[in-house]
Amino acid sequence: MPMIKTKDGVDIFYKDWGSGQPIVFSHGWPLSSDDWDAQMLFFLGKGFRVIAHDRRGHGRSAQVADGHDMDHYADDLAALTAHLDLKNAIHVGHSTGGGEVVHYIARHGESRVAKAAIIAAVPPLMVKTPSNPGGLPKDVFDGLQAQVAANRAQFYRDLPAGPFYGYNRPGAKPSEGIIQNWWRQGMMGGAKAHYDGIVAFSQTDFTEDLKKIAVPVLVMHGDDDQIVPYADSGPLSAKLLKNGTLKTYKGFPHGMPTTEAETINADLLAFIKG
Repeated sequence: MPMIKTKDGVDIFYKDWGSGQPIVFSHGWPLSSDDWDAQMLFFLGKGFRVIAHDRRGHGRSAQVADGHDMDHYADDLAALTAHLDLKNAIHVGHSTGGGEVVHYIARHGESRVAKAAIIAAVPPLMVKTPSNPGGLPKDVFDGLQAQVAANRAQFYRDLPAGPFYGYNRPGAKPSEGIIQNWWRQGMMGGAKAHYDGIVAFSQTDFTEDLKKIAVPVLVMHGDDDQIVPYADSGPLSAKLLKNGTLKTYKGFPHGMPTTEAETINADLLAFIKG
Protein backbone atom coordinates (compact mmCIF):
# COMPACT_ATOMS: atom_id res chain seq x y z
CA MET A 1 0.00 0.00 0.00
CA PRO A 2 1.36 3.48 -0.83
CA MET A 3 2.36 5.25 2.38
CA ILE A 4 4.26 8.32 3.45
CA LYS A 5 5.84 8.76 6.87
CA THR A 6 5.27 12.11 8.55
CA LYS A 7 7.98 13.97 10.44
CA ASP A 8 6.57 12.60 13.71
CA GLY A 9 6.73 9.04 12.36
CA VAL A 10 3.10 8.38 11.39
CA ASP A 11 2.36 6.20 8.35
CA ILE A 12 -0.28 7.85 6.14
CA PHE A 13 -2.01 5.78 3.44
CA TYR A 14 -2.91 7.47 0.16
CA LYS A 15 -4.30 6.76 -3.31
CA ASP A 16 -2.81 8.46 -6.38
CA TRP A 17 -4.50 7.67 -9.69
CA GLY A 18 -4.08 9.06 -13.18
CA SER A 19 -2.28 12.11 -14.54
CA GLY A 20 -3.11 15.68 -15.37
CA GLN A 21 -4.01 18.51 -12.99
CA PRO A 22 -4.15 17.08 -9.45
CA ILE A 23 -7.30 17.12 -7.35
CA VAL A 24 -6.65 16.28 -3.69
CA PHE A 25 -9.57 15.07 -1.56
CA SER A 26 -9.77 15.35 2.25
CA HIS A 27 -12.42 13.15 3.88
CA GLY A 28 -14.77 13.74 6.80
CA TRP A 29 -14.87 12.29 10.31
CA PRO A 30 -14.64 9.31 11.03
CA LEU A 31 -14.32 8.01 7.48
CA SER A 32 -11.50 7.36 5.00
CA SER A 33 -10.42 8.17 1.47
CA ASP A 34 -12.95 5.53 0.32
CA ASP A 35 -15.69 8.09 0.97
CA TRP A 36 -14.54 9.85 -2.21
CA ASP A 37 -15.13 6.88 -4.55
CA ALA A 38 -17.80 8.69 -6.59
CA GLN A 39 -15.58 11.75 -7.05
CA MET A 40 -12.30 9.88 -7.65
CA LEU A 41 -13.78 7.77 -10.46
CA PHE A 42 -15.62 10.72 -12.03
CA PHE A 43 -12.63 13.07 -12.14
CA LEU A 44 -10.21 10.31 -13.15
CA GLY A 45 -12.51 9.76 -16.15
CA LYS A 46 -12.30 13.49 -16.94
CA GLY A 47 -8.52 13.39 -17.25
CA PHE A 48 -7.48 14.59 -13.80
CA ARG A 49 -4.96 13.09 -11.39
CA VAL A 50 -6.92 12.20 -8.26
CA ILE A 51 -5.33 11.84 -4.82
CA ALA A 52 -6.85 11.05 -1.43
CA HIS A 53 -5.34 10.01 1.89
CA ASP A 54 -6.64 8.43 5.07
CA ARG A 55 -6.21 10.95 7.88
CA ARG A 56 -3.94 9.82 10.74
CA GLY A 57 -5.83 7.33 12.91
CA HIS A 58 -8.42 6.79 10.15
CA GLY A 59 -8.79 4.07 7.51
CA ARG A 60 -5.50 2.35 6.67
CA SER A 61 -3.24 5.00 8.23
CA ALA A 62 -1.48 4.30 11.53
CA GLN A 63 -3.70 4.24 14.63
CA VAL A 64 -1.51 6.50 16.73
CA ALA A 65 -2.50 7.96 20.10
CA ASP A 66 -1.47 11.54 19.42
CA GLY A 67 -1.67 14.38 16.91
CA HIS A 68 -5.42 14.32 16.32
CA ASP A 69 -5.76 18.07 15.87
CA MET A 70 -6.01 20.48 12.93
CA ASP A 71 -2.33 21.48 13.02
CA HIS A 72 -1.26 17.86 12.53
CA TYR A 73 -4.00 17.22 9.95
CA ALA A 74 -2.81 20.22 7.91
CA ASP A 75 0.85 19.26 8.28
CA ASP A 76 0.12 15.68 7.19
CA LEU A 77 -1.62 17.02 4.08
CA ALA A 78 1.35 19.30 3.42
CA ALA A 79 3.71 16.32 3.76
CA LEU A 80 1.67 14.42 1.18
CA THR A 81 1.60 17.30 -1.33
CA ALA A 82 5.36 17.80 -0.90
CA HIS A 83 6.08 14.07 -1.25
CA LEU A 84 4.11 13.96 -4.51
CA ASP A 85 5.47 17.40 -5.53
CA LEU A 86 2.00 18.58 -6.47
CA LYS A 87 1.63 21.88 -8.30
CA ASN A 88 -1.48 23.82 -9.36
CA ALA A 89 -3.58 21.48 -7.23
CA ILE A 90 -7.30 21.69 -6.53
CA HIS A 91 -8.12 20.83 -2.90
CA VAL A 92 -11.56 19.48 -2.05
CA GLY A 93 -12.62 18.82 1.55
CA HIS A 94 -15.83 17.43 3.02
CA SER A 95 -16.94 18.22 6.58
CA THR A 96 -13.84 17.89 8.82
CA GLY A 97 -11.84 17.63 5.59
CA GLY A 98 -13.04 21.10 4.67
CA GLY A 99 -11.47 22.39 7.87
CA GLU A 100 -8.30 20.48 7.05
CA VAL A 101 -8.11 22.10 3.60
CA VAL A 102 -8.71 25.62 4.95
CA HIS A 103 -6.11 25.18 7.71
CA TYR A 104 -3.59 23.62 5.29
CA ILE A 105 -3.81 26.53 2.82
CA ALA A 106 -3.64 29.18 5.55
CA ARG A 107 -0.79 27.43 7.39
CA HIS A 108 1.34 26.29 4.44
CA GLY A 109 0.57 28.91 1.80
CA GLU A 110 -0.81 28.84 -1.72
CA SER A 111 2.32 28.06 -3.76
CA ARG A 112 1.02 24.58 -4.66
CA VAL A 113 -2.70 25.46 -4.72
CA ALA A 114 -4.85 26.67 -7.64
CA LYS A 115 -8.35 26.50 -6.13
CA ALA A 116 -10.27 24.83 -3.32
CA ALA A 117 -13.79 23.61 -2.62
CA ILE A 118 -15.24 22.91 0.80
CA ILE A 119 -18.39 20.78 1.03
CA ALA A 120 -20.68 20.72 4.09
CA ALA A 121 -17.58 21.88 5.93
CA VAL A 122 -17.04 22.68 9.61
CA PRO A 123 -15.57 26.23 9.29
CA PRO A 124 -15.71 28.88 10.56
CA LEU A 125 -16.46 27.37 14.01
CA MET A 126 -18.97 24.73 15.09
CA VAL A 127 -19.14 25.15 18.87
CA LYS A 128 -21.18 27.92 20.50
CA THR A 129 -19.06 30.66 22.10
CA PRO A 130 -19.74 34.29 23.11
CA SER A 131 -18.38 35.38 19.70
CA ASN A 132 -20.16 32.51 17.87
CA PRO A 133 -23.68 32.56 19.35
CA GLY A 134 -25.16 30.54 16.47
CA GLY A 135 -22.92 27.54 17.16
CA LEU A 136 -23.95 24.24 18.72
CA PRO A 137 -23.63 23.86 22.52
CA LYS A 138 -20.49 22.06 23.67
CA ASP A 139 -22.61 19.34 25.30
CA VAL A 140 -23.65 18.21 21.79
CA PHE A 141 -20.03 17.30 21.05
CA ASP A 142 -19.47 15.88 24.54
CA GLY A 143 -22.40 13.58 23.74
CA LEU A 144 -20.74 12.44 20.51
CA GLN A 145 -17.57 11.60 22.44
CA ALA A 146 -19.59 9.67 25.02
CA GLN A 147 -21.19 7.59 22.26
CA VAL A 148 -17.80 6.86 20.64
CA ALA A 149 -16.50 5.69 24.03
CA ALA A 150 -19.58 3.68 25.02
CA ASN A 151 -20.55 1.78 21.85
CA ARG A 152 -18.81 3.04 18.76
CA ALA A 153 -20.11 0.19 16.58
CA GLN A 154 -23.76 1.03 17.29
CA PHE A 155 -23.19 4.79 17.03
CA TYR A 156 -21.54 4.28 13.62
CA ARG A 157 -24.61 2.36 12.48
CA ASP A 158 -27.14 4.92 13.76
CA LEU A 159 -25.46 8.05 12.35
CA PRO A 160 -25.49 7.09 8.64
CA ALA A 161 -28.89 5.40 8.98
CA GLY A 162 -30.28 8.71 10.28
CA PRO A 163 -29.07 12.31 10.08
CA PHE A 164 -25.80 12.00 8.13
CA TYR A 165 -27.54 11.23 4.82
CA GLY A 166 -30.96 12.60 5.76
CA TYR A 167 -32.36 9.07 5.88
CA ASN A 168 -34.45 10.13 8.91
CA ARG A 169 -36.46 12.55 6.74
CA PRO A 170 -40.02 11.72 5.58
CA GLY A 171 -39.99 9.93 2.24
CA ALA A 172 -36.25 9.22 2.32
CA LYS A 173 -35.11 5.94 0.74
CA PRO A 174 -32.14 4.67 2.79
CA SER A 175 -29.44 2.73 0.94
CA GLU A 176 -28.29 -0.22 3.01
CA GLY A 177 -25.01 -0.32 1.06
CA ILE A 178 -24.23 3.33 1.81
CA ILE A 179 -25.04 2.82 5.51
CA GLN A 180 -22.87 -0.29 5.76
CA ASN A 181 -20.02 1.36 3.84
CA TRP A 182 -20.04 4.28 6.30
CA TRP A 183 -19.92 1.77 9.18
CA ARG A 184 -17.07 -0.14 7.52
CA GLN A 185 -14.99 3.00 7.01
CA GLY A 186 -15.62 4.22 10.56
CA MET A 187 -14.73 0.92 12.20
CA MET A 188 -11.45 0.69 10.22
CA GLY A 189 -10.17 3.72 12.10
CA GLY A 190 -8.99 4.09 15.69
CA ALA A 191 -11.28 4.98 18.58
CA LYS A 192 -8.72 7.41 20.06
CA ALA A 193 -8.37 9.32 16.77
CA HIS A 194 -12.13 9.55 16.43
CA TYR A 195 -12.64 10.59 20.05
CA ASP A 196 -10.04 13.37 19.82
CA GLY A 197 -11.16 14.31 16.33
CA ILE A 198 -14.51 15.50 17.68
CA VAL A 199 -12.70 18.24 19.59
CA ALA A 200 -10.61 19.07 16.50
CA PHE A 201 -13.60 19.56 14.20
CA SER A 202 -15.89 21.26 16.72
CA GLN A 203 -13.57 23.60 18.64
CA THR A 204 -11.08 24.78 15.99
CA ASP A 205 -11.81 28.38 14.98
CA PHE A 206 -11.01 28.82 11.27
CA THR A 207 -11.99 32.51 11.09
CA GLU A 208 -8.44 33.85 10.64
CA ASP A 209 -7.54 30.99 8.27
CA LEU A 210 -10.45 31.86 5.98
CA LYS A 211 -9.42 35.53 5.89
CA LYS A 212 -5.88 34.59 4.77
CA ILE A 213 -6.93 32.58 1.70
CA ALA A 214 -6.78 34.36 -1.67
CA VAL A 215 -7.29 31.51 -4.15
CA PRO A 216 -10.86 30.93 -5.42
CA VAL A 217 -12.88 28.78 -3.01
CA LEU A 218 -16.27 27.21 -3.75
CA VAL A 219 -18.34 26.77 -0.57
CA MET A 220 -20.97 24.05 -1.13
CA HIS A 221 -23.56 23.38 1.57
CA GLY A 222 -26.99 21.77 1.80
CA ASP A 223 -29.66 23.70 3.69
CA ASP A 224 -30.90 20.46 5.31
CA ASP A 225 -27.50 19.54 6.78
CA GLN A 226 -28.24 17.99 10.18
CA ILE A 227 -24.57 17.52 11.11
CA VAL A 228 -23.02 20.91 10.26
CA PRO A 229 -26.00 23.30 10.34
CA TYR A 230 -26.12 25.52 7.27
CA ALA A 231 -26.72 28.99 8.74
CA ASP A 232 -23.63 28.99 10.97
CA SER A 233 -21.22 27.48 8.45
CA GLY A 234 -21.35 27.86 4.66
CA PRO A 235 -22.63 31.45 4.38
CA LEU A 236 -20.25 32.69 7.09
CA SER A 237 -17.22 30.99 5.49
CA ALA A 238 -18.05 32.43 2.08
CA LYS A 239 -18.18 35.96 3.55
CA LEU A 240 -14.82 35.59 5.31
CA LEU A 241 -13.01 34.37 2.18
CA LYS A 242 -11.40 36.93 -0.13
CA ASN A 243 -12.56 34.99 -3.20
CA GLY A 244 -15.34 32.74 -1.94
CA THR A 245 -18.49 31.65 -3.76
CA LEU A 246 -21.41 30.11 -1.87
CA LYS A 247 -23.54 27.46 -3.55
CA THR A 248 -26.56 26.38 -1.51
CA TYR A 249 -28.37 23.09 -2.17
CA LYS A 250 -32.02 22.97 -1.21
CA GLY A 251 -32.84 19.88 0.85
CA PHE A 252 -29.41 18.27 0.47
CA PRO A 253 -28.00 16.37 3.50
CA HIS A 254 -24.54 16.43 5.07
CA GLY A 255 -23.39 13.39 3.10
CA MET A 256 -24.28 14.93 -0.26
CA PRO A 257 -21.02 13.99 -2.05
CA THR A 258 -22.33 10.39 -1.86
CA THR A 259 -26.11 10.69 -2.12
CA GLU A 260 -26.07 13.59 -4.58
CA ALA A 261 -22.81 12.74 -6.36
CA GLU A 262 -24.05 13.57 -9.87
CA THR A 263 -24.94 17.15 -8.92
CA ILE A 264 -21.87 17.72 -6.74
CA ASN A 265 -19.48 16.32 -9.36
CA ALA A 266 -20.95 18.45 -12.14
CA ASP A 267 -20.71 21.62 -10.05
CA LEU A 268 -17.15 20.85 -8.95
CA LEU A 269 -16.13 20.26 -12.57
CA ALA A 270 -17.69 23.56 -13.67
CA PHE A 271 -15.87 25.39 -10.86
CA ILE A 272 -12.52 23.77 -11.67
CA LYS A 273 -12.86 24.56 -15.38
CA GLY A 274 -14.31 28.05 -14.83
